[in-house]
Amino acid sequence: MKPKLLYLVHRIPYPPNKGDKIRSFNWLKGLSESYQIYLGAFVDDEDDWQYLEKLDDFCSESFVERIHPKKAKLKSLKGLLSGSALTLPYYENSSMRKWVSDIIAREKIDLILVFSSSMAQFVEAPEYANVKRVIDFVDMDSDKWMQYAKKKKWPMSWLYRRESKKLLQYEKRIANKFDKSLFVSEKESDLFKTFVDKDISKIDYVYNGVDLHFFNPSISFENSFDDSPVIVFTGAMDYWANVEAVLWFAKAVFPKLKEQIKDIKFYIVGSKPTSDVLSLQVDPGIVVTGYVHDVRPYIANANLIVAPLRIARGIQNKVLEAMAMGKTVVVSSQGLEGINATEKEVFEVNEPEEWIETIHQSINDMHITKGLNARLYVESNFGWESNVNRLQSLLEE
Repeated sequence: MKPKLLYLVHRIPYPPNKGDKIRSFNWLKGLSESYQIYLGAFVDDEDDWQYLEKLDDFCSESFVERIHPKKAKLKSLKGLLSGSALTLPYYENSSMRKWVSDIIAREKIDLILVFSSSMAQFVEAPEYANVKRVIDFVDMDSDKWMQYAKKKKWPMSWLYRRESKKLLQYEKRIANKFDKSLFVSEKESDLFKTFVDKDISKIDYVYNGVDLHFFNPSISFENSFDDSPVIVFTGAMDYWANVEAVLWFAKAVFPKLKEQIKDIKFYIVGSKPTSDVLSLQVDPGIVVTGYVHDVRPYIANANLIVAPLRIARGIQNKVLEAMAMGKTVVVSSQGLEGINATEKEVFEVNEPEEWIETIHQSINDMHITKGLNARLYVESNFGWESNVNRLQSLLEE
């Protein structure tokens, strides 16, 4: 009999079409070979209900609850009264709490894996201390909120600073209670260690991965671009860090690029673009695609991939995917955090002048060696199989 694992995830881990869902799905898929998995998760996107049957391929049992984002945001304001991080009441759910309690007692769960700090509230009580508990924080979310605070005006800057402070307190409390705390990169885990005043040996990391067969430079795709040089950004376009990145690039970099490179096009590829992102199409050189079934044709046929993130935590899948496809990637320092690639594999730039100069010099140069190096680097460090094996070894320590 396989050991029994309770897996709690803040967002249903299918389809793997967003950064956190790519990681949570691959943990589910990989660990299902060694464990009987009991999954508790939330759905915050109505389109995801159609995928519930997919969970049966990996789970002995699953319990999925709906979250209405607008209602949950109002509910999160209870944190202002209770003194907690707003993230916690956002996900508070009595039905989930009851199911967790029942499944642990009924199935005599051997191990609990929590994905993201918001789900730890369901198993942090003392009665669960006799079950091994591991949390995958993924990113240090408290630091991300602090980055947001620095970019916003009052009162949102105050609210985000408060969330950063309260969430850090909660992250530290969970790390002290749980048997192991994991992050998406060594840099992220090292950062968290500087805030923890107890046993830092319980803090570790497991990299993200890339589907190296799916994101493969040997696959050819039909080119829907015209003859214009094309730069591409990929990512969920309702995620504020991505929105901020493309808005900054479109205003600080792209106008000057157009002066130097005739007919250059900037494609923003990703689902649910905000009104601010859609408004960028006033410039005929900027194309916002919205949802696409497959991002690979856009990556494969672009002259360059850009990732001008100025707010980032952890590891950026968009950068890994482009590197896996052997593309020339121009990326900010924030977008490269945790990946640790060098100038052999990518261009790392930050100031607008650096972006303009690098893209101008590289737009028509294939940089074949750099692309090959990027692919080899991802193969060596970011395959899912090796990272699932590392996760499992940490779970079994």
